[in-house]
Amino acid sequence: MTKETLYTMNTAFRGEYSVYGYTYGRGEKSACIVGALRGHEFQQLYICSILSKKLARLEEEGAIVSGKQILVIPSLNYSAMNASHKYWLSDDSDINRQFPGNPSGPATSRIAYATLETAKEYLYGIQFRSFYLQGQFIPHIRMLASEKEGTNLANLFGMPYVLMSEGRPYEAVTLAYNWQMAGTEVFSIYSGGTERIHEGYAETAVSAVLRFLSRMGIIKYNCQGGYISTVMNEEKMLSIKSDEAGFFRKYVGTNEEVTRGQKLADIIDPMTGNVISTVLAPTSGIIFFVHDNPMVFQNVVIYRMIRKMHK
Repeated sequence: MTKETLYTMNTAFRGEYSVYGYTYGRGEKSACIVGALRGHEFQQLYICSILSKKLARLEEEGAIVSGKQILVIPSLNYSAMNASHKYWLSDDSDINRQFPGNPSGPATSRIAYATLETAKEYLYGIQFRSFYLQGQFIPHIRMLASEKEGTNLANLFGMPYVLMSEGRPYEAVTLAYNWQMAGTEVFSIYSGGTERIHEGYAETAVSAVLRFLSRMGIIKYNCQGGYISTVMNEEKMLSIKSDEAGFFRKYVGTNEEVTRGQKLADIIDPMTGNVISTVLAPTSGIIFFVHDNPMVFQNVVIYRMIRKMHK
């Protein structure tokens, strides 16, 4: 393992700030793996730490294929993480809304530019991303529908689902989109959480990356087969929203199969303790996402379901 300083700049309040990368193997720039871009992405950083440790062991054993190089960038915003803050400390900007970046721009734009310049030199890109909803979800890979030719490669990760999305307007300023536009084959891995560490989901994500690297001939690793991934359109999932605000008592978790009319959760009046809303499954299917905060606001997504396919 070689620690490298990928970018350094001076900041107004914290002096010198550097972005670090950890390189395994030498030769063709085969795979670049990026972790936390925000200060609350503890799960994403934790996954990188496990992956780095395993790659270091594989390198010691001579299991990085000769002529192949892997780069891991664990965090772009660790100063915010140290301060328990989500975004960049000085101006509250989001690094993952600054790509492709500007070498003469604000701090986060410069970091974005330097990161992309390094990452785009690699053949494959893997980013551990945080889900836009607060809660637990089934680990999966997400790709833009325009990248559908890459689903065969996505299946090599052996994760339960590969979600194809039409994308949202903000995608144009994210790392994944600009990385893909620069010519790298990019895969976004969602690992079941963000602010809370989930050991099982973290191991699933690490195993998926090692499986992919092995199948692409970058490492020598005896991995289990994983899942035969189900490829589906994200827009076809059903969102269930809360019709009241209060304490959220769930009865069903992620990856559980439910039937139409089954009770999923209760919303409880925080003042009286009475149930003010009962959430029922509108159709049969599999729970993909569930809200996991003790409180819920009105009209927010509390469940997402994969509808059961009827023959």
